[in-house]
Amino acid sequence: MGRVLRWDVLVGALLVAVFAGGSLATPGFATVSNLSFALGDLGEIALIALAMTLLVVAAEVDLSVASVLGLSSALVGALWDAGLAIETIVPLVVLVGAACGLVNGLLVTRLGLPSLAVTIGTLALYRGLAYVVLGDKAVAQFPPQYTALAVDDVPGTFVPYPVALFVLLAVITGVALHATGFGRSLYAIGAQEQAAFFAGIRVKRIKLLLFVLSGTVAAFAGVVFTLRYGSARADNGLGIELAVIAAVLLGGVDFDGGKGTLGGVIAGVLLIGLLRNLLMLNDVSTEIQSVVTGLLLIVSVLTPRLLALVRSRRPVLKGSS
Repeated sequence: MGRVLRWDVLVGALLVAVFAGGSLATPGFATVSNLSFALGDLGEIALIALAMTLLVVAAEVDLSVASVLGLSSALVGALWDAGLAIETIVPLVVLVGAACGLVNGLLVTRLGLPSLAVTIGTLALYRGLAYVVLGDKAVAQFPPQYTALAVDDVPGTFVPYPVALFVLLAVITGVALHATGFGRSLYAIGAQEQAAFFAGIRVKRIKLLLFVLSGTVAAFAGVVFTLRYGSARADNGLGIELAVIAAVLLGGVDFDGGKGTLGGVIAGVLLIGLLRNLLMLNDVSTEIQSVVTGLLLIVSVLTPRLLALVRSRRPVLKGSS
């Protein structure tokens, strides 16, 4: 019974139910072309969710990821406008993303500030820098061989290249989180940071690394986002951090840290992607889609706690009968 009540298992079952229901109720939903589009549309969310999972397991959060994505996009546009090659632009932009993550990490680990407050501040800071870099203009006409990599499917499949990269990184992340000492350290930090420190775990160093990783991945996602839409803008990715955090929490990772699986997060990412696609196919406005994302975020925080309360009370109820 405990296995059935596991939140990540329930999310996986809900994912199957949504896919089955969408296939029956919405014409064109289960077609290869639409599934390819739906997967491509959540590519950046999926990539950022990998790094966010590690952070939240360690009881931290990075709300600045969408702004780092926007800053990355603005830098791609500005540097392309300045005549640099994409091969030069991408590593430079990724380094800037790593620097953004480093700033977040230093403020959290060296000054002892809460990551929620820090990254709310840098959310505004990095988005402001994006407008400083590019203003309100858009830059387009990127090399077709690179825009194709952001939208085309892997030959013989309906899986876009960015999603294929996500699958590869998800395997690496899953092994690191669930089958290595590093992953066990993250769970220990999230469950009880002081105890982890006294057990010899380099808590501050690991958290700093996680923030740098988060900024790096968000910047790379900004490159993918820019090439996929063929447009560099300072407002690209606006609000995407809510979808990322909703996917992570919906997948069963506890916001207080120390609990959760990557498999649940992947199910959460896919569930949000399918729901967004279904709403779009049924001509639901983006405002309502945002409402649905917000509701999922609330449900993902509230429901696991209610399930935990039910499990904790069950022995008491049995003993009193």
